[in-house]
Amino acid sequence: MAIRTAEAEWKGNLREGQGTMKLGSGAFEGRYSFPSRFAEGAGTNPEELIGAAHAGCFSMALSAGLSKAGFTPTRIHTTAKVHLEQVGEGFQITRIELQTDAQVPGIDAATFEQQADNAKKNCPVSKALAGPQVTLKAKLS
Repeated sequence: MAIRTAEAEWKGNLREGQGTMKLGSGAFEGRYSFPSRFAEGAGTNPEELIGAAHAGCFSMALSAGLSKAGFTPTRIHTTAKVHLEQVGEGFQITRIELQTDAQVPGIDAATFEQQADNAKKNCPVSKALAGPQVTLKAKLS
């Protein structure tokens, strides 16, 4: 099976330092810092990348499940909100909210909800992130 890589480099202390993260494929490279992670500073952060990975994985898993059930989605758009909160002396990802909006001809709402819930439970990123609570709001349009 495939092995994917990514890397990060940090220079300096926690508050004034800065770093870069990049994907092994070269598709993304971005700067990150204390303000971009814990405030609203410019740059990316690990949680944002986790959110992108989760939204992408979920969308593909939902498409696969729908296709296996005989439905061909024309569009699946998913947003992931990753909550980073202070817990005790440190920080923790406490919750990930997935919100998906899909166009799937010929499917009823109950079947769609079942397929969305199955994708939430079984996409590889959901399984890898089993620690935080993962919620889902699925909308058929």
